[in-house]
Amino acid sequence: MIWLGIVAVAAAALAGAPLVAVLMGAAMLGFLSADIDLAIVAIEVYRIVDTPLLVALPLFTYAGYVLSESRTSERLVNLVQSLFGWLPSGLAVVGFVVCAVFTALTGASGVTIVALGALLLPALKKAGFGERFSLGLVTTSGSLGLLLVPSVPLILYGIIVQQLGIGEPFTIVELFMAGILPLLLMLSCLVGWTLWLHRDGSVPRTPFAWPAVGRALVEARWELPLPLVVLGGIYSGYFAISEAAAVTAVYVTVAQVALYRDIRVAELPRIAIDAMVMVGGILLVLGVALAFTNFLVDAEVPQRLFEFMQSHIDSAVAFLLLLNVLLLALGAMLDIFSALVIMVPLILPAAVGYGIHPIHLGIIFLANMQIGYFTPPVGMNLFIASYRFKKPVLELYAACWPFMVVLLIALLLITYVPWFSLALVR
Repeated sequence: MIWLGIVAVAAAALAGAPLVAVLMGAAMLGFLSADIDLAIVAIEVYRIVDTPLLVALPLFTYAGYVLSESRTSERLVNLVQSLFGWLPSGLAVVGFVVCAVFTALTGASGVTIVALGALLLPALKKAGFGERFSLGLVTTSGSLGLLLVPSVPLILYGIIVQQLGIGEPFTIVELFMAGILPLLLMLSCLVGWTLWLHRDGSVPRTPFAWPAVGRALVEARWELPLPLVVLGGIYSGYFAISEAAAVTAVYVTVAQVALYRDIRVAELPRIAIDAMVMVGGILLVLGVALAFTNFLVDAEVPQRLFEFMQSHIDSAVAFLLLLNVLLLALGAMLDIFSALVIMVPLILPAAVGYGIHPIHLGIIFLANMQIGYFTPPVGMNLFIASYRFKKPVLELYAACWPFMVVLLIALLLITYVPWFSLALVR
Protein backbone atom coordinates (compact mmCIF):
# COMPACT_ATOMS: atom_id res chain seq x y z
CA MET A 1 0.00 0.00 0.00
CA ILE A 2 2.80 2.41 0.92
CA TRP A 3 4.61 1.61 -2.33
CA LEU A 4 1.50 2.43 -4.32
CA GLY A 5 1.31 5.76 -2.50
CA ILE A 6 4.97 6.51 -3.29
CA VAL A 7 4.39 5.75 -6.96
CA ALA A 8 1.28 7.96 -6.98
CA VAL A 9 3.11 10.89 -5.34
CA ALA A 10 6.06 10.54 -7.72
CA ALA A 11 3.71 10.40 -10.72
CA ALA A 12 1.86 13.49 -9.47
CA ALA A 13 5.15 15.37 -9.08
CA LEU A 14 6.27 14.43 -12.59
CA ALA A 15 2.88 15.45 -13.96
CA GLY A 16 3.30 18.95 -12.52
CA ALA A 17 1.08 18.70 -9.43
CA PRO A 18 1.26 21.70 -7.05
CA LEU A 19 4.19 21.59 -4.64
CA VAL A 20 1.89 21.64 -1.61
CA ALA A 21 0.10 18.49 -2.82
CA VAL A 22 3.38 16.64 -3.37
CA LEU A 23 4.72 17.63 0.05
CA MET A 24 1.44 16.76 1.75
CA GLY A 25 1.38 13.34 0.08
CA ALA A 26 5.00 12.66 1.04
CA ALA A 27 4.36 13.70 4.66
CA MET A 28 1.26 11.52 4.95
CA LEU A 29 3.05 8.51 3.46
CA GLY A 30 5.94 9.02 5.87
CA PHE A 31 3.72 9.12 8.93
CA LEU A 32 1.68 6.14 7.70
CA SER A 33 4.84 4.10 7.28
CA ALA A 34 5.78 4.95 10.89
CA ASP A 35 2.27 4.04 12.18
CA ILE A 36 1.65 7.63 13.33
CA ASP A 37 -1.88 9.06 13.24
CA LEU A 38 -2.33 11.40 10.29
CA ALA A 39 -3.80 14.02 12.62
CA ILE A 40 -0.18 14.99 13.24
CA VAL A 41 -0.11 16.60 9.77
CA ALA A 42 -2.93 18.99 10.69
CA ILE A 43 -1.25 19.71 14.02
CA GLU A 44 2.03 20.57 12.29
CA VAL A 45 0.29 22.82 9.76
CA TYR A 46 -1.49 24.63 12.59
CA ARG A 47 1.77 24.99 14.54
CA ILE A 48 2.97 27.88 12.38
CA VAL A 49 0.04 29.97 13.70
CA ASP A 50 1.95 30.25 16.99
CA THR A 51 4.88 31.97 15.24
CA PRO A 52 4.77 35.68 16.20
CA LEU A 53 6.82 36.71 13.15
CA LEU A 54 4.29 35.18 10.78
CA VAL A 55 2.15 38.32 10.66
CA ALA A 56 5.07 40.23 9.10
CA LEU A 57 4.88 38.19 5.88
CA PRO A 58 1.41 39.28 4.69
CA LEU A 59 1.92 42.89 5.80
CA PHE A 60 5.27 43.37 4.04
CA THR A 61 3.95 41.54 0.97
CA TYR A 62 0.88 43.78 0.82
CA ALA A 63 3.07 46.89 1.13
CA GLY A 64 5.24 45.61 -1.71
CA TYR A 65 2.24 45.04 -3.97
CA VAL A 66 0.99 48.57 -3.30
CA LEU A 67 4.39 50.07 -4.13
CA SER A 68 4.64 48.03 -7.34
CA GLU A 69 1.25 49.39 -8.49
CA SER A 70 2.24 53.02 -7.88
CA ARG A 71 4.78 55.37 -9.49
CA THR A 72 7.32 54.68 -6.74
CA SER A 73 9.79 53.15 -9.19
CA GLU A 74 9.77 56.29 -11.37
CA ARG A 75 10.28 58.63 -8.42
CA LEU A 76 13.03 56.42 -7.01
CA VAL A 77 14.93 56.39 -10.32
CA ASN A 78 14.65 60.18 -10.68
CA LEU A 79 15.90 60.77 -7.15
CA VAL A 80 18.92 58.47 -7.31
CA GLN A 81 19.77 59.70 -10.82
CA SER A 82 19.76 63.33 -9.69
CA LEU A 83 22.08 62.48 -6.77
CA PHE A 84 24.53 60.07 -8.41
CA GLY A 85 24.14 60.54 -12.15
CA TRP A 86 27.24 62.77 -12.27
CA LEU A 87 29.52 59.87 -11.29
CA PRO A 88 31.38 57.86 -13.97
CA SER A 89 28.84 55.39 -15.45
CA GLY A 90 26.42 57.10 -13.06
CA LEU A 91 23.21 55.76 -14.57
CA ALA A 92 24.46 52.17 -14.28
CA VAL A 93 25.27 52.79 -10.61
CA VAL A 94 21.77 54.24 -10.23
CA GLY A 95 20.32 51.10 -11.83
CA PHE A 96 22.12 48.76 -9.42
CA VAL A 97 21.06 50.73 -6.33
CA VAL A 98 17.47 51.38 -7.38
CA CYS A 99 16.86 47.74 -8.37
CA ALA A 100 18.25 46.51 -5.04
CA VAL A 101 16.11 48.90 -3.00
CA PHE A 102 12.96 48.28 -5.04
CA THR A 103 13.35 44.48 -4.83
CA ALA A 104 13.78 44.74 -1.07
CA LEU A 105 10.62 46.84 -0.75
CA THR A 106 8.46 44.74 -3.07
CA GLY A 107 9.95 41.33 -2.23
CA ALA A 108 9.98 40.10 -5.84
CA SER A 109 12.70 40.37 -8.47
CA GLY A 110 10.25 39.82 -11.33
CA VAL A 111 8.26 42.87 -10.23
CA THR A 112 11.44 44.93 -10.33
CA ILE A 113 12.19 43.89 -13.93
CA VAL A 114 8.65 44.69 -15.04
CA ALA A 115 8.32 47.96 -13.09
CA LEU A 116 11.82 49.41 -13.60
CA GLY A 117 12.67 47.87 -16.96
CA ALA A 118 10.53 50.31 -18.93
CA LEU A 119 12.37 53.19 -17.22
CA LEU A 120 15.95 51.96 -17.01
CA LEU A 121 16.48 50.13 -20.29
CA PRO A 122 15.69 53.09 -22.61
CA ALA A 123 17.52 55.47 -20.27
CA LEU A 124 20.67 53.30 -20.22
CA LYS A 125 20.72 53.00 -24.01
CA LYS A 126 20.13 56.74 -24.42
CA ALA A 127 22.98 57.46 -21.99
CA GLY A 128 25.42 55.58 -24.23
CA PHE A 129 25.49 52.09 -22.70
CA GLY A 130 25.37 49.16 -25.12
CA GLU A 131 22.13 47.22 -25.49
CA ARG A 132 23.68 43.96 -24.27
CA PHE A 133 25.09 45.62 -21.14
CA SER A 134 21.77 47.39 -20.47
CA LEU A 135 19.77 44.17 -20.82
CA GLY A 136 22.17 42.33 -18.54
CA LEU A 137 22.04 45.05 -15.88
CA VAL A 138 18.25 45.19 -15.70
CA THR A 139 17.84 41.39 -15.78
CA THR A 140 20.47 40.57 -13.15
CA SER A 141 19.91 43.52 -10.79
CA GLY A 142 16.27 42.58 -10.27
CA SER A 143 17.23 40.08 -7.55
CA LEU A 144 19.88 42.08 -5.67
CA GLY A 145 17.59 43.25 -2.86
CA LEU A 146 16.88 39.79 -1.42
CA LEU A 147 19.48 40.44 1.29
CA LEU A 148 18.12 43.86 2.28
CA VAL A 149 15.49 44.61 4.93
CA PRO A 150 12.51 44.03 4.78
CA SER A 151 13.20 41.06 2.48
CA VAL A 152 10.38 38.50 2.80
CA PRO A 153 12.70 35.55 1.95
CA LEU A 154 15.01 36.56 4.82
CA ILE A 155 12.06 36.58 7.22
CA LEU A 156 10.89 33.19 5.91
CA TYR A 157 14.36 31.69 6.37
CA GLY A 158 14.44 32.97 9.95
CA ILE A 159 11.01 31.48 10.68
CA ILE A 160 11.99 28.06 9.31
CA VAL A 161 15.25 27.91 11.25
CA GLN A 162 13.60 29.06 14.47
CA GLN A 163 10.96 26.33 14.07
CA LEU A 164 13.71 23.73 13.62
CA GLY A 165 15.65 24.94 16.66
CA ILE A 166 19.01 23.75 15.29
CA GLY A 167 22.26 25.63 15.76
CA GLU A 168 23.02 28.89 17.54
CA PRO A 169 19.84 30.96 18.06
CA PHE A 170 19.45 34.37 16.43
CA THR A 171 16.86 37.08 15.88
CA ILE A 172 15.39 38.32 12.61
CA VAL A 173 16.98 41.73 13.26
CA GLU A 174 20.40 40.04 13.38
CA LEU A 175 19.56 38.31 10.10
CA PHE A 176 18.70 41.68 8.54
CA MET A 177 21.98 43.15 9.79
CA ALA A 178 23.90 40.18 8.39
CA GLY A 179 22.67 40.91 4.87
CA ILE A 180 24.00 44.48 4.71
CA LEU A 181 27.72 43.87 4.08
CA PRO A 182 27.21 40.99 1.59
CA LEU A 183 24.82 43.18 -0.40
CA LEU A 184 27.30 46.08 -0.34
CA LEU A 185 30.02 43.67 -1.49
CA MET A 186 27.91 42.52 -4.45
CA LEU A 187 27.04 46.10 -5.39
CA SER A 188 30.68 47.17 -5.08
CA CYS A 189 31.84 44.34 -7.34
CA LEU A 190 29.23 45.21 -9.96
CA VAL A 191 29.99 48.93 -9.82
CA GLY A 192 33.75 48.33 -9.94
CA TRP A 193 33.42 46.06 -12.98
CA THR A 194 31.14 48.61 -14.69
CA LEU A 195 33.63 51.43 -14.12
CA TRP A 196 36.45 49.29 -15.52
CA LEU A 197 34.36 48.27 -18.53
CA HIS A 198 33.62 51.91 -19.41
CA ARG A 199 36.99 53.32 -18.35
CA ASP A 200 37.49 54.87 -21.81
CA GLY A 201 34.93 57.57 -21.00
CA SER A 202 32.58 56.51 -23.79
CA VAL A 203 29.57 57.08 -21.54
CA PRO A 204 29.01 60.78 -20.78
CA ARG A 205 28.21 61.94 -17.27
CA THR A 206 25.04 63.72 -16.26
CA PRO A 207 25.89 67.16 -14.82
CA PHE A 208 24.92 67.62 -11.18
CA ALA A 209 22.18 70.22 -10.72
CA TRP A 210 20.65 71.29 -7.43
CA PRO A 211 17.30 72.19 -9.04
CA ALA A 212 16.97 68.60 -10.35
CA VAL A 213 17.81 67.23 -6.89
CA GLY A 214 15.25 69.55 -5.33
CA ARG A 215 12.51 68.47 -7.74
CA ALA A 216 13.29 64.79 -7.17
CA LEU A 217 13.25 65.25 -3.39
CA VAL A 218 9.90 67.02 -3.56
CA GLU A 219 8.43 64.29 -5.76
CA ALA A 220 9.63 61.52 -3.43
CA ARG A 221 8.92 63.41 -0.21
CA TRP A 222 6.39 60.88 1.08
CA GLU A 223 8.50 57.83 0.23
CA LEU A 224 11.79 59.07 1.64
CA PRO A 225 10.74 58.53 5.30
CA LEU A 226 9.79 54.88 4.64
CA PRO A 227 13.32 53.37 4.89
CA LEU A 228 13.97 55.51 7.95
CA VAL A 229 10.77 54.30 9.61
CA VAL A 230 11.41 50.63 8.82
CA LEU A 231 15.19 50.49 9.29
CA GLY A 232 15.33 52.95 12.17
CA GLY A 233 12.41 51.33 13.98
CA ILE A 234 13.79 47.81 13.65
CA TYR A 235 17.48 48.46 14.34
CA SER A 236 16.79 50.80 17.24
CA GLY A 237 14.60 48.17 18.86
CA TYR A 238 11.62 50.53 18.93
CA PHE A 239 9.59 48.26 16.64
CA ALA A 240 9.33 44.50 16.63
CA ILE A 241 9.41 43.01 13.13
CA SER A 242 5.63 42.51 13.09
CA GLU A 243 5.06 46.08 14.33
CA ALA A 244 7.38 47.46 11.66
CA ALA A 245 5.44 45.49 9.05
CA ALA A 246 2.15 46.95 10.26
CA VAL A 247 3.52 50.51 10.25
CA THR A 248 4.94 49.95 6.75
CA ALA A 249 1.61 48.66 5.39
CA VAL A 250 -0.35 51.60 6.85
CA TYR A 251 2.21 54.20 5.80
CA VAL A 252 2.47 52.89 2.23
CA THR A 253 -1.31 52.80 1.87
CA VAL A 254 -1.78 56.37 3.13
CA ALA A 255 1.11 57.68 1.01
CA GLN A 256 0.04 56.10 -2.28
CA VAL A 257 -3.73 56.50 -1.88
CA ALA A 258 -4.23 59.75 0.01
CA LEU A 259 -1.03 61.74 -0.58
CA TYR A 260 0.22 60.78 -4.05
CA ARG A 261 -3.16 59.50 -5.27
CA ASP A 262 -1.42 56.98 -7.53
CA ILE A 263 -3.89 54.30 -6.43
CA ARG A 264 -7.63 54.68 -6.03
CA VAL A 265 -9.34 53.37 -2.90
CA ALA A 266 -11.45 51.09 -5.11
CA GLU A 267 -8.24 49.34 -6.28
CA LEU A 268 -7.06 48.40 -2.78
CA PRO A 269 -9.26 45.28 -2.42
CA ARG A 270 -7.86 43.85 -5.67
CA ILE A 271 -4.27 44.60 -4.62
CA ALA A 272 -4.86 43.10 -1.17
CA ILE A 273 -6.42 39.96 -2.69
CA ASP A 274 -3.49 39.50 -5.09
CA ALA A 275 -1.02 39.90 -2.22
CA MET A 276 -2.89 37.49 0.06
CA VAL A 277 -3.18 34.84 -2.65
CA MET A 278 0.61 34.98 -2.87
CA VAL A 279 1.02 34.83 0.91
CA GLY A 280 -1.58 32.07 1.25
CA GLY A 281 0.36 29.89 -1.15
CA ILE A 282 3.60 30.50 0.77
CA LEU A 283 2.04 29.75 4.16
CA LEU A 284 0.29 26.61 2.96
CA VAL A 285 3.52 25.25 1.49
CA LEU A 286 5.39 26.28 4.66
CA GLY A 287 2.92 24.49 6.95
CA VAL A 288 2.98 21.28 4.93
CA ALA A 289 6.76 21.45 4.58
CA LEU A 290 7.12 21.72 8.37
CA ALA A 291 4.98 18.59 8.72
CA PHE A 292 7.19 16.77 6.21
CA THR A 293 10.29 18.09 8.00
CA ASN A 294 8.98 16.71 11.29
CA PHE A 295 8.75 13.25 9.71
CA LEU A 296 12.30 13.58 8.31
CA VAL A 297 13.63 14.53 11.75
CA ASP A 298 11.78 11.62 13.40
CA ALA A 299 13.21 9.28 10.76
CA GLU A 300 16.71 10.74 11.41
CA VAL A 301 17.13 11.58 7.72
CA PRO A 302 19.17 14.80 8.32
CA GLN A 303 21.43 12.93 10.77
CA ARG A 304 22.03 10.11 8.28
CA LEU A 305 22.64 12.64 5.51
CA PHE A 306 25.24 14.40 7.66
CA GLU A 307 26.93 11.09 8.51
CA PHE A 308 27.03 10.19 4.81
CA MET A 309 28.52 13.57 3.92
CA GLN A 310 31.09 13.30 6.71
CA SER A 311 32.28 10.00 5.30
CA HIS A 312 32.75 11.52 1.83
CA ILE A 313 33.48 15.22 2.50
CA ASP A 314 36.40 15.96 4.76
CA SER A 315 36.10 19.71 5.33
CA ALA A 316 33.69 22.60 5.56
CA VAL A 317 35.42 24.14 2.51
CA ALA A 318 34.42 21.22 0.27
CA PHE A 319 30.93 21.16 1.80
CA LEU A 320 30.39 24.85 1.05
CA LEU A 321 31.61 24.41 -2.53
CA LEU A 322 29.13 21.58 -3.15
CA LEU A 323 26.42 23.57 -1.37
CA ASN A 324 26.92 26.52 -3.73
CA VAL A 325 26.67 24.28 -6.79
CA LEU A 326 23.48 22.67 -5.43
CA LEU A 327 21.85 26.00 -4.52
CA LEU A 328 22.69 27.62 -7.86
CA ALA A 329 21.02 24.68 -9.62
CA LEU A 330 17.99 24.89 -7.33
CA GLY A 331 17.76 28.66 -7.78
CA ALA A 332 17.54 28.15 -11.53
CA MET A 333 14.74 25.57 -11.20
CA LEU A 334 12.67 26.52 -8.14
CA ASP A 335 11.19 29.76 -6.87
CA ILE A 336 12.91 31.01 -3.74
CA PHE A 337 10.06 30.18 -1.35
CA SER A 338 9.86 26.54 -2.48
CA ALA A 339 13.63 26.20 -2.27
CA LEU A 340 13.64 27.58 1.29
CA VAL A 341 10.93 25.32 2.71
CA ILE A 342 12.27 22.19 1.00
CA MET A 343 16.03 22.54 1.38
CA VAL A 344 16.69 24.46 4.61
CA PRO A 345 15.52 21.61 6.90
CA LEU A 346 17.83 19.20 5.06
CA ILE A 347 20.86 21.48 4.73
CA LEU A 348 20.84 23.19 8.14
CA PRO A 349 21.77 20.15 10.31
CA ALA A 350 24.68 19.26 8.02
CA ALA A 351 25.89 22.88 7.88
CA VAL A 352 25.77 23.24 11.66
CA GLY A 353 27.67 19.94 11.91
CA TYR A 354 30.46 21.50 9.84
CA GLY A 355 30.55 24.51 12.16
CA ILE A 356 28.70 26.94 9.89
CA HIS A 357 26.61 29.55 11.70
CA PRO A 358 22.89 29.50 10.74
CA ILE A 359 23.04 33.23 9.92
CA HIS A 360 25.99 32.69 7.58
CA LEU A 361 24.15 29.77 5.97
CA GLY A 362 21.08 31.97 5.39
CA ILE A 363 23.12 34.65 3.63
CA ILE A 364 24.86 32.02 1.48
CA PHE A 365 21.48 30.49 0.64
CA LEU A 366 19.87 33.76 -0.46
CA ALA A 367 22.99 34.99 -2.27
CA ASN A 368 22.86 31.81 -4.34
CA MET A 369 19.15 32.26 -4.98
CA GLN A 370 19.84 35.79 -6.25
CA ILE A 371 22.22 34.42 -8.87
CA GLY A 372 20.02 31.40 -9.58
CA TYR A 373 17.26 33.73 -10.77
CA PHE A 374 19.24 34.41 -13.95
CA THR A 375 21.22 31.14 -14.22
CA PRO A 376 20.63 29.34 -17.56
CA PRO A 377 18.81 27.40 -18.73
CA VAL A 378 15.67 28.08 -16.66
CA GLY A 379 16.39 31.09 -14.44
CA MET A 380 13.08 32.85 -13.82
CA ASN A 381 14.36 36.38 -14.50
CA LEU A 382 15.59 35.37 -17.95
CA PHE A 383 12.10 34.48 -19.08
CA ILE A 384 10.46 37.48 -17.37
CA ALA A 385 12.96 39.80 -19.09
CA SER A 386 12.48 37.99 -22.41
CA TYR A 387 8.74 38.55 -22.20
CA ARG A 388 9.07 42.14 -20.94
CA PHE A 389 11.64 43.35 -23.47
CA LYS A 390 10.62 41.11 -26.39
CA LYS A 391 14.12 39.63 -26.67
CA PRO A 392 15.20 36.02 -27.34
CA VAL A 393 16.26 34.11 -24.24
CA LEU A 394 19.61 33.24 -25.85
CA GLU A 395 20.34 36.96 -26.22
CA LEU A 396 19.66 37.42 -22.52
CA TYR A 397 21.99 34.49 -21.71
CA ALA A 398 24.78 36.34 -23.50
CA ALA A 399 23.89 39.62 -21.78
CA CYS A 400 23.82 38.17 -18.27
CA TRP A 401 26.87 35.93 -18.13
CA PRO A 402 29.46 38.72 -17.39
CA PHE A 403 27.31 39.96 -14.50
CA MET A 404 26.99 36.37 -13.31
CA VAL A 405 30.78 35.92 -13.24
CA VAL A 406 31.19 39.09 -11.17
CA LEU A 407 28.51 38.01 -8.69
CA LEU A 408 29.98 34.51 -8.44
CA ILE A 409 33.28 36.07 -7.33
CA ALA A 410 31.36 38.02 -4.67
CA LEU A 411 29.53 34.81 -3.70
CA LEU A 412 32.83 33.00 -3.11
CA LEU A 413 33.95 35.81 -0.81
CA ILE A 414 30.65 35.70 1.08
CA THR A 415 30.88 31.91 1.36
CA TYR A 416 34.48 31.57 2.53
CA VAL A 417 34.82 34.79 4.51
CA PRO A 418 32.12 34.59 7.25
CA TRP A 419 33.13 38.06 8.43
CA PHE A 420 30.94 39.64 5.76
CA SER A 421 27.85 37.93 7.20
CA LEU A 422 28.69 38.03 10.90
CA ALA A 423 30.67 41.25 11.46
CA LEU A 424 27.67 43.50 12.16
CA VAL A 425 25.95 40.79 14.18
CA ARG A 426 28.90 40.24 16.49
